[in-house]
Amino acid sequence: MAKGPGRDQRAPMERLVRIAAVLRAAGPAGVPRDRLLEVAGFDGADAPTQLSRELRNLNRLGWLIDNVADAGDDARYRMTTVDNRLRVRLTPEQQTALRRAVLLADRDDLVERLGLPAEARPAEVAAPGASVEGTTSGALSEVVRAVRDRCVLRFGYKGVARVVHPESLQTRNGGWYLRGVEDAAVAEGGPVKTFVVDRMAEPEAGPAGSASLVEPVRHAGLHPMTWQLDPPVDVVLRTPARFEPDVRRWLGEPRAVTAADPGPGSEDVLLTYRVTNREALRARLYELGTRVRVVGPPEVRDELVAALAAAAGMEPPS
Repeated sequence: MAKGPGRDQRAPMERLVRIAAVLRAAGPAGVPRDRLLEVAGFDGADAPTQLSRELRNLNRLGWLIDNVADAGDDARYRMTTVDNRLRVRLTPEQQTALRRAVLLADRDDLVERLGLPAEARPAEVAAPGASVEGTTSGALSEVVRAVRDRCVLRFGYKGVARVVHPESLQTRNGGWYLRGVEDAAVAEGGPVKTFVVDRMAEPEAGPAGSASLVEPVRHAGLHPMTWQLDPPVDVVLRTPARFEPDVRRWLGEPRAVTAADPGPGSEDVLLTYRVTNREALRARLYELGTRVRVVGPPEVRDELVAALAAAAGMEPPS
């Protein structure tokens, strides 16, 4: 029987299944963007855009996928839920509680549930993942219990006694990292800090339920400039019109564009960006170099000058 009109959707669906399977198999460590591009079969200049589209499709289908790379690093994506029905039926608060409860759950059934043929599975899917339960580190086990049971965690760190309300536990490059809010700041709702588990001294988890519920830091988009990590501030940048495409490529679309010097012959433009991730902004300004200048606000300009002075081993100007 002849096929009906329309495109064959088998190949796009199989591509989504391969991407989801590799993300699930990687667990909290996540998958580098280049590996996902390889799994999806994307190449060329438009490949990152094609991958972003597929990740948005998976998000719409219910799988929660985040870019967990540090600011300035290449993208690394992590899948933090494997049951799309739960995202529809549970509130965000309930989803957060559920993710804590299943932090150590072993979910080997995603590939089977998605119907991915065994011969089509990428290598990572068949390989066993790292198990927190199998670790011999008493410190890590105590941290895991604090995250899983929502316990206040007490430990020494860089010579200072800390009391932290956990948000999540992550692994990157073979190391484990606790994210949480220190007790003195939890009432004001911030900021979420990262602690290296191997550097903790004598971690001790309190009773179950003793920690406040810390809202996870969500990345509103795949571009680090959209991540909600700092209080929003409007930053004005000045650049020659010929460099405006470079600025847009590094920073995204500005909120406003105006001529720096209104009138005939003006070549510079002012680009206004709403910034919620200052570290990502600084990393991209370093790449842009002399093509762009920070007009304001003064606090952002001063932070940039201080960071550059520290990198050069100099005292920041007073």
